[in-house]
Amino acid sequence: MNANSAGSLAMEMSFLGNTLDRQSTRRGDTAYLASLLEKPDTRIVLSTDRTLVFAAGENLAAGHRLEVALSLGAVREEMIFLGLRPENGEALFATALPATDEDLADRTDLQLIDLRTLALQNAFAPQDMGALAQARALIHWHRTHQFCSRCGEKSHLSEAGYRRDCPSCGGQHFPRTDPCVIMLITDESGDKALLGRPARLPEGIYTTLAGFMEPGETIEQAVRRETLEESGIIVGDVRLIANQPWPFPANLMLGCIGKATSFDIAIEDDELEACKWCDRDEVRQMLADTHPEGHKIPPSISIAFELIKGWLDGTL
Repeated sequence: MNANSAGSLAMEMSFLGNTLDRQSTRRGDTAYLASLLEKPDTRIVLSTDRTLVFAAGENLAAGHRLEVALSLGAVREEMIFLGLRPENGEALFATALPATDEDLADRTDLQLIDLRTLALQNAFAPQDMGALAQARALIHWHRTHQFCSRCGEKSHLSEAGYRRDCPSCGGQHFPRTDPCVIMLITDESGDKALLGRPARLPEGIYTTLAGFMEPGETIEQAVRRETLEESGIIVGDVRLIANQPWPFPANLMLGCIGKATSFDIAIEDDELEACKWCDRDEVRQMLADTHPEGHKIPPSISIAFELIKGWLDGTL
């Protein structure tokens, strides 16, 4: 893939457009952060444990004023600084609410929408979708890492939300981003693609194989290991094509193309309920929603779609 095609591939995926100036060198300046919070144009992204919280109405805005956030139970000390908008210098923060979706269900002044739905609906400009992905990933990390992994004591937010400190043992803990390989594997001729169906996906969807990287692995080694584990297929050459932040909950998807050196599929674990080689005619049917068995490929917000579409169009 040349540089131009790599760029066009990346432009199609969601969560890539984050343009916030993260001001990382000022995260320890509490006075600066406090002054940003008080500015009238500052906005705070709010989330329950499952969804993002917006004001009711047709025109969605990416955050709330400070007074609104506080009235909904947000805590100043738990607000994460996301960054400044480069076009106007407005500050964007994010935080979790103590309320659940059920607690807010009767609020007619609010609407709860999960990030995946927003992406599928193309509800925000790319720069805002990127900022919301940043917010969701950080909020999830703080929700699930409240206690020190060294001594078990309650930790507290530090460095504007990019660290949690333990007051008991002095442990410092940092947000996780988990790298995942996601790979379109072709046969030796390049005319067929290996697609699988994890049980967790909606009925009928076939997608590229994927899996978490393990310690001590290169990207290429992870692609080969995961493909072998899931399908029994041996992979030779591997190329990294593109990458995508994937905030479900906090992954970096490393999109690859791999060439198989074997052809016989053998599903030996419980990750896939089906796996098959597909030629371009069958994948075109999946894309056009005309497949005789109702099979489909993933939606266009994902790197999986772009890998499949790029192979289908011959641009990879």
